[in-house]
Parts: sequence; structure tokens; C-alpha cells
Amino acid sequence: SRVYPDRPFVGVGAVVLAAQDIVLVKRRFEPLADEWSLPGGALELGETMTIGVAREIQEETSLQVEVGPVIDVLDRIVRDDADQVQYHYVLVDFLCRVVGGTLAPGSDVSQAVLAAPNALEEYRLTSKARAVITRGLAMQNQL
Repeated sequence: SRVYPDRPFVGVGAVVLAAQDIVLVKRRFEPLADEWSLPGGALELGETMTIGVAREIQEETSLQVEVGPVIDVLDRIVRDDADQVQYHYVLVDFLCRVVGGTLAPGSDVSQAVLAAPNALEEYRLTSKARAVITRGLAMQNQL
């Protein structure tokens, strides 16, 4: 189970560039339910990280992407009130560019939007998500 796991799960996510905008999703499920975030999810058994991140982006946004370089590797460890590990993910975030599809929210997200980089404050992203976006934008020339 991903809730109160006996081991960490590998998650993949992305700063997805669509022209001058960034794709953001509002998560439907925990962790971060009803919060704006970068698209992504858990890697499946036998799946490479690049295939996994492309699949997750398509499932959550209906977009096809070109997967670029790794932006960062992060830990997301969420503890409950009793200090037990409720969620533990090792997250690998990639820089991606939209190459096809029409933006539409998938079953794991309630909304999907194209956000201008100078308008990200209104989405109340986590500090880690904001830092990954900043690093990703600085790497655009590597796509």
C-alpha cells in the first residue's frame, strides 16, 4: 500500500512546458489532495522513468510530451500526528515539452491548466514544486 508503506515508492513528475506556459494539475487524491502541483505519479513495475513520466503526464493531462533531462531528485516523506510514515516517495522530476494532445484533466486530477510562469503565486504551490519549476525554467535550452 502507498499509505503507511513498508518501503519508499518511486514517483516521477515533470515541469511540462507548453509554449511559454507550464502545465499544472490539481490533485484529486492524497498526498496533496485538492492542491496544485506538477503532473506525475508512481512508477510501475518494469517501467523506465522516462516512459513512466510520459505515461503519467498523458493520464493526468491528455498531453503527449518529449521527455528531457532530470531536473531534480527529491524525498517526500509525510508523517501523521503520531509521527508514523504515512507516505514516502522518492521523486524524480523531469523537464518535458508538449508535442501533442489537448489539455484535459484525467481521473487522478480535478483540474489541469496552462499557467504563465509569472502567475504561479495564485496556485499556492509547495516550496519544493516552486523550486523545481525555477530550476526547470533555467534548463529550457536543454530540451
